[in-house]
Formats: sequence, C-alpha cells, structure tokens
Amino acid sequence: MSFVRRAIALPGRGHGAISYLDFGNPDRPVDLVFMHATGFNSLTYRHLIAPMPEVRVLVVDQRGHGFTTLPTPSEDLRNWFEFRDDLLAFLTLLDLRRVVLSGHSMGGTVSLFTAVEAPERVSGLVLLDPVVPPNDRRIFPGGAPPPISAAAARRRADYPDRTAAIAAYTGRGAFKTWPADILADYVDGGFVDLPTGEVTLACRPQWEAATFAAQDHDAWAAFHQSVCPIRILRAENESTCGINESSSELTASGGISIETVPGTSHFVPMERQELCRVALMSAIAQR
Repeated sequence: MSFVRRAIALPGRGHGAISYLDFGNPDRPVDLVFMHATGFNSLTYRHLIAPMPEVRVLVVDQRGHGFTTLPTPSEDLRNWFEFRDDLLAFLTLLDLRRVVLSGHSMGGTVSLFTAVEAPERVSGLVLLDPVVPPNDRRIFPGGAPPPISAAAARRRADYPDRTAAIAAYTGRGAFKTWPADILADYVDGGFVDLPTGEVTLACRPQWEAATFAAQDHDAWAAFHQSVCPIRILRAENESTCGINESSSELTASGGISIETVPGTSHFVPMERQELCRVALMSAIAQR
C-alpha cells in the first residue's frame, strides 16, 4: 500500500502545520489513525501499516516530531494533553468519525485521552505497549523527571549524514531488536538536513526530554472513562504498561482486553509486526 505525505494547519493550535502519511485509496473513508512513540515519527511504522489491504490509514507526526512544524515551547509542557488536543483538532478538521485510533507507547496513551474527549469520533482503540504508570501514579517520586528524560536530553543530535546515524544506532540501545528496514525508515523520517550538509534530529533532545518528563496526567482515570472497545498488546520485558491481565478493575466490564506478548520488549510493533497488524485489521473490521 503506497502513501502520500501531507501537511495541514490546525486552527487554534499555533503557527505551522501537522504532517502525516496518508496510506491507501484517498477516495475512501479513513479507517485508522496511528500515533507514534516519543522521539519517533510516522515513517517509522511504514512496514507495519503498508501491508494492510483495502484500508485507509493516516499516520501522524506529533508536535515536535518528524515533519510537523507546530511550536514546541518545552518549558510549558506539563502533560500529554498538548498532543491530545492536536489530535482532536486533526480529527475535527478532517471530520473523521468512527475511526480506529492506535498508537505505540506515548502514541497509545494520547489515543486513549483523545477517545475519552471525543467518543463520537472513535470506534475502538488498539494500544501497543502504552505508557501507563503502575498503581495509579501520575507523577514520578519526589516530582523528579524519569531517568529516560535525562538520557534523552543528552542524545547526540547531529550526524554527518543519515548513513552515519544508522551505523551509530544499529544493534545498540533502544534499536538493538529493530529490523534494518525499520531503523532506516526511523532515520529517514526523523532527521532533517542542515545547511552544512549534515543531518540533525527532527525531535530535538530538549523536546524529547520534556515530553518524557511531562507526566501530569492520569491514564488510569482515562481507562475508566472510556466507552469504546480497547485492545492492549503489552511487552513481556521492560513494558511501559503498568496494567496487565490481572488488572480486574479495568477488565471486568469486558470492554478492555490485555495481552502480554511473549518475548517482546517495549518495541512490540517492531518485533511482532504481523500480530500488531492483525489486531489493527480486527479493530477496523469491527467498526
């Protein structure tokens, strides 16, 4: 399935535009809107989305990521409602209704918050290892930012070219389980060219760090407020999803299903593409 990159201004959301990839036949209604993880970009998920037949999918570059050019005042970021409100404006501008929302990590949590605010626009949620702190915890102990925030602030931003960036990432850190084609897409969609001929991260380390630290929101409350079917695929190892199959207070109603995927890390959509794709297609079929 081919795609076209598009960009539109969002009324009331600041100067600039939100960028997104439009997969499938542009003459048919949108079936799915997909949101990426912190520090990633829409193109990272091309190999997950492209094989899906006979559907139309929009994959969004969130504020401060990829080719989106909306303002990024990192000192004002306290929670992920900024990203939620961008997605709400996006759905409203395109008048999307009864679509499936899905996302990886932060993208999953943002999708959840959006579904609570606009239930008429969302038919279901597929959340891939969403960020849900355990024990209904909104803020990290002592109000300190999580360690991952400090690590993000120290990220190297500039490389001689994209080939050098791929070489630096291959087999290391968060990217150690990634197939080469997905890593290449992440770099292609996540770096911009500099006048010097070098490339630099589209998601600036300061913004990525601020996003990781902006945890003044309550995902547990959002689950309780949600009214659409929710399917969660969580990682077996190093999951960011603090709820699991034993979270009876959430699963008792039958509207939320949780599955821990054996052998996976937080990067479930990179490691189990077919399983995630089947979950997305199933949610679309049930619209």
